[in-house]
Amino acid sequence: MDRLTLRRPDDWHLHLRDGAMLNAVLPETARHFARALIMPNLVPPVVTAADAADYRDRILAAKPRGSRFQPLMTLYLTEDTDVRDLRAAAEIGLISAVKLYPAGATTNSASGVTDFSKVKRVLENMAQIGLPLCVHGEVTDPAVDIFDREAAFIETVLDPIRRDVPGLRVVMEHVTTSDAVDYVRGGGDDIVATITTHHLVINRNHILAGGIRPHYYCLPVAKRESHRRALVAAATSGDPSFFLGTDSAPHLDAAKLQPCGCAGCFTATNTLSVLAEVFEAEGALERLEAFTSLNGAAFYGIEANDERIVLVKGDPINVPPGILTDEGVVTVFDPGMPLHWHVEG
Repeated sequence: MDRLTLRRPDDWHLHLRDGAMLNAVLPETARHFARALIMPNLVPPVVTAADAADYRDRILAAKPRGSRFQPLMTLYLTEDTDVRDLRAAAEIGLISAVKLYPAGATTNSASGVTDFSKVKRVLENMAQIGLPLCVHGEVTDPAVDIFDREAAFIETVLDPIRRDVPGLRVVMEHVTTSDAVDYVRGGGDDIVATITTHHLVINRNHILAGGIRPHYYCLPVAKRESHRRALVAAATSGDPSFFLGTDSAPHLDAAKLQPCGCAGCFTATNTLSVLAEVFEAEGALERLEAFTSLNGAAFYGIEANDERIVLVKGDPINVPPGILTDEGVVTVFDPGMPLHWHVEG
């Protein structure tokens, strides 16, 4: 097969930042994706309906001319989240989900949740109206090894929340372990997971072996090869519980290349080409559309996109090494392999 037609895909986990960064990176997503679930971890975070409306307007203003890209907004869950404000935002279709960051888990998560009992009422209201909770699934206890934090989160935080708030619809975002894959597969209809592009390609050796490679450093951090293989198996299986959330996370090189560098891989530019290579290697190209374009829309209760895109296989494509912003360069994720698939047009 050297030609593949897909419904235009959606990205169910995207960081656009704001200001100059937003203006620079939004075209990289809008070029291929119809919709994206926008993460709310700005500084200050998007915590109210008014915040979400203002941020949505800034995103729409930054769209390339003629683009039909649609941002799907989220609220940042805090221990002070106003239930009435949240419900009102959901009822008018302003927000599609709420994001849970354990305090200190990742970039700009300082305002996240420390005491989960303080958000129970919010979660109960979300369960009542069917509003999904997207979770960054890692504990932040410094006593827990960073490679074990996802598994510990499932056992000590996520499973208790789901038992305490039955009917809560949960998206376990950017899963990185076979533990998470198994948990989602056995968790019923109320839980799904997103898988990133980069976690399908890299394991922890890519970050650490032969020298530290900061552009592969992300959170959750990549795990052992056995976990990567579990993610590939889940993504390429056609199982509707798994779909694409790139977690494309732009940081200036000046912020990545320092003694305490930022976590995140910027994959918006070449995600579809990378995914086509991964799915082709697994003999699963016919399941790529489900992963990128169907499963996520079905979970969020919206129609799949009518518009199609075409992937064509040919000579290796030249991916730009970086995206220039008004503040500096953002390095594009390097999958470490030739990319033969490109989006036509």
